[in-house]
Amino acid sequence: MTNTLRGRAARRLALACAALLAGCAGPDVSRYAAEQPRLDLQQFFANRTHAWGMFQGRGGEVQKRFHVTIDAHGGGDLLVLDEHFVYSDGTTQEREWTLRRAADGVWHGTAADVVGEALGRICGNALNWRYTLRQPVGDTTYDLDFDDWMFLQDDNTLINRASVAKFGVEVGQVTLFFRNRE
Repeated sequence: MTNTLRGRAARRLALACAALLAGCAGPDVSRYAAEQPRLDLQQFFANRTHAWGMFQGRGGEVQKRFHVTIDAHGGGDLLVLDEHFVYSDGTTQEREWTLRRAADGVWHGTAADVVGEALGRICGNALNWRYTLRQPVGDTTYDLDFDDWMFLQDDNTLINRASVAKFGVEVGQVTLFFRNRE
């Protein structure tokens, strides 16, 4: 086979794989529009919030556990979340999210380690965020794509599950449980 034919075959295979991956996309958040209780980010994060979570690698092994304390402020269509992480290995991390709700209801989020802007939509009890997080791992930094889903269970409990991918391939999952009452 000539190099030209090999190149065309490789491109066709890449396009077929991309189409297959696009077909595996998750549900649209609008399917949760009727679910109760309705998620209101400002209301849920009005008090100090605690979260407990873990990161699991693609094989399911727990690689890191963590606790997060979140303090929020803002008003109207602005919400700032100050997150303080303590990991099971003793390391710590801080992140400040600035979230703005646009007129169309879409939430736009920025943080120092987020590449560009996070975009999220709430329908009923669910929020779906999509963003790229610049994450240091050892001496290297990776841009990881998050497909982040949050579901309000009751007025005080939010469950979060995120698929983490690099180059379109899932490398792990994050699971978190938020409580806004101590």
